[in-house]
Amino acid sequence: MTRYLISFNDGAMDHIPAEEMPDVGKASHAVVQEAVNAGLWVYGGGLERQRASIVATDGTVTDGPYPETREVIGGFSVVDVATREEALAWAAKMATACRCAQDVRELMPDPETDAMIGEAESRG
Repeated sequence: MTRYLISFNDGAMDHIPAEEMPDVGKASHAVVQEAVNAGLWVYGGGLERQRASIVATDGTVTDGPYPETREVIGGFSVVDVATREEALAWAAKMATACRCAQDVRELMPDPETDAMIGEAESRG
């Protein structure tokens, strides 16, 4: 299986009136539950609307993203599916529920990290 990041930009849901947000939340949670039931949900969530902090390799912390950055992630999901087409189908469900377009990107495989997780889970 392959993991995909499905995300939307901060502000992508600003067009939705406040009184409709509970319906959007209910619809998006229904898609998450469907993905959980299908055994492909890895993790996801919305991000607080705040400036990110950038931590440099020397530990220095600065505000970010940089002003020239035009897009900031507002929310994301990670799914583990067999094909890109399947990831796109889940993104379509999420787009409908959230009422905004979704970005789909394949995550690089990392067998070493997967092995670490498997070992930790087997230890209980």
